[in-house]
Order: sequence, then structure tokens, then C-alpha cells
Amino acid sequence: MSDTAPAVPSAPVKCLVWDLDNTLWRGTLLEDDEVVLSEAVREVIVGLDARGVLQSVCSRNDHDLAWARLEALGVADYFVVPEIGWGPKSQAVGRIAERLDFAPGALAFIDDQPAERAEVAFHLPDVRCYPAEEAATLLGLPEFSPRSVTADARQRRRMYQAGFRRTDEQARFGGSNEDFLRSLDMVMRIGRATEDELSRVEELTLRTSQMNATGVHYPDEVLRSLLTRPGHEVLVTTLTDRFGPHGAVGVLLLRKHARVWHLKLLATSCRVVAFGAGTIILNWLADRAARAGVHLLADFRATDRNRMMEIAYRFAGFDEGPCDCRGAASPEAAEDVQLLHLVPERRAAPTTVRLIAPDLTGRVPAGAGPPDRA
Repeated sequence: MSDTAPAVPSAPVKCLVWDLDNTLWRGTLLEDDEVVLSEAVREVIVGLDARGVLQSVCSRNDHDLAWARLEALGVADYFVVPEIGWGPKSQAVGRIAERLDFAPGALAFIDDQPAERAEVAFHLPDVRCYPAEEAATLLGLPEFSPRSVTADARQRRRMYQAGFRRTDEQARFGGSNEDFLRSLDMVMRIGRATEDELSRVEELTLRTSQMNATGVHYPDEVLRSLLTRPGHEVLVTTLTDRFGPHGAVGVLLLRKHARVWHLKLLATSCRVVAFGAGTIILNWLADRAARAGVHLLADFRATDRNRMMEIAYRFAGFDEGPCDCRGAASPEAAEDVQLLHLVPERRAAPTTVRLIAPDLTGRVPAGAGPPDRA
């Protein structure tokens, strides 16, 4: 059990931070440069990676010597943003959370020394701390056991590593940001979700808070029911570039009425905010609505983390303006949900990404036409 285990079931751990000496490996590296890795710990490392749980290192050690030993043991590639040095471990764990853009509560820390765990817990009380002797049990704990393991989860660590390489190249790039984005050769695909993709969609609504327009999590059974419900679209967005796949980066839930399309949810991954993914998706949807001759309505519920999504909606032209099309929207919205409105116009194709997307106008109900402004 974690030193800081909550009384209620734990939220999923997104990253486990390992101490090295007498935790990840047996022995102390500065005393024995042939420290060994037990098969039980190796199984945990590989197993967590396969489940989509990121892993990092926080250790008081000589960086080059420790990293060379991790490479010799064949596990160095499993660890992202390692912190190997001599400062306080709480500061190192904090830097790991910052580089991954995770809240501290999404991290766990494992160390053989009670004093080190206490120091991290004091400064970062939301980080869950585990004693080293429990390392072999982690795969059996609920916080390390996602309900479903998606294709994106299985390659999450590689996607983050590609992201860091992408960021490093951008820092060296001499041109404008738009020129850099064009140099990535990005391809964005928006498509109707299949049953096999629904777990990826559910995961995205669960993991995304900063770029979730309503903060609502849609469970798998709800998404499956929408696939076959007339007038509903469940759309998933994926992105690739020359560094590799970003995986599923966006989900749209759309309710299509004869005179108006109602965007019930837009959620995009925080990893692609810098690429303007939300704006690209909204511009595409507005263009499709304009082609169909319908207005757009969109649900928005402010949370303490999704201010950027509200900005994306406003920048796309959504407002609280009156229109008689509002009466055609689904009436089940909660009281704290704003119903934003847009009269679409044709939008230009994006210049930084090649967009492949369906023609939604083919499924507009008969008799559709542009509603009059109120």
C-alpha cells in the first residue's frame, strides 16, 4: 500500500518515478558498478509500459554512470525525462511532472528510503509514494491497472519520446513557427469512430481536462449507443508527422438536426495544442456546416482548467447571440452549460497540415435549410 494511499479508490497513475539504488536495481551503483535488475522488477517495467503508464527516474547518482548502467540492463529506453543528480528529490519529481504537463496527483514515486518518500510527500502531498519492497506488486494495484488498454496507450511512451525530439528540433529551427509546423509534414484525419476505436475515444474524454469543452466523461456504453443512434456522429481525430504518430488527439460528439448541428463535446489532447488542433477541427466543422446550410450550436461548461478551449470557441466565432435555431437543440443540457452559437461561413483549408475528413453533408436530414436569425 502507498505511504499516501487515499481512503477512496485511487485515480489512475499516469507516471511512476523510480529511485534506482536498492529500488529499481539491487545494490548501490557507486559501491558496485555491476548492480543487477531482478526479473520481477523488469516484468513490472515492461508491464506498466504496455499499459500506457509512463515511467521516469529520480535518483541521487552520477548521471552518466547511472544512465550507462540502465542501458547495459536494457531498460533505459523505458524512462522519460529522467532526473539523476544530487538535489532534493521533491524538486526532481516536480520537474518531471512539469515536463510531462501532469498534475502531481498523476504521479507515483517509489523509493527504498522512508526519509526520501517523506520529503517528497511533504512538498508534493498529491504524489503517491510506495516503499521499494512493494515494487513487484504494482501491476496488481488498481491505480496501475487501466480498465482498458488502447492502441494509443501501448505506444504512449514512444509518442512522448517523439514529442521531446520534436520540441528539441523546434528549439533549433531558424524559421517562423508556421514554417516549422509545415516542416513536420503533418496529416490529420477526422473519421467516424468504429467500435474498435471507442475505447480510445473514452480514454481521451477521461484524460483530457484542459481542452475538454464540457469536462464530461463519456463512458464506453454511452459512446456505443451513439454509434447507431440516428442523427448522431462520433468522430475521432488522429495526427501523424515525420516523427511518428500522435495517436488519437481529438473527439467530437455531434447531434445533427435538420436546421442546426449541435456540437455536444469537443475534446483535444493537450499534446497538440501548439499545433492548433482545436482551431483546425472547429474551422473544418464550420466549413462543413456552411456547405450543409445549417447553423452550429456548441455546449460549453467552464471548469478550472479549460479556459483554452473557451478561447478556441470564441476565436472560431461562437458567441451567445440569439437565434431561433436554439429551439432545435437537444433540451437535456445542464443548467451550467452555455449554448454557444455560430452562423457558419466557408473556411479555408489549413496551411500547416494535410486534412483528410468525411463529407458530413451526406448525412444531413431531408429538408435541412439555413434557419433565420432571430
